[in-house]
Amino acid sequence: MFAIGDVVQPRVGGPKLVVLEVHEDQIVAVPAHDQEAEKLTLKAADVSLYKEDGDFGVC
Repeated sequence: MFAIGDVVQPRVGGPKLVVLEVHEDQIVAVPAHDQEAEKLTLKAADVSLYKEDGDFGVC
């Protein structure tokens, strides 16, 4: 479902996270803005791939 390097976000909201490890039903991730932060272990079902909606001026 997820791969190392994917950017995800908790379904209930929160910061975007970068996936470091993928296990059967869990992922280990860190905040995208602070890769040196403490690692978080989350259920894969509780996160979704991060996606920005709208025009952010990217060419």
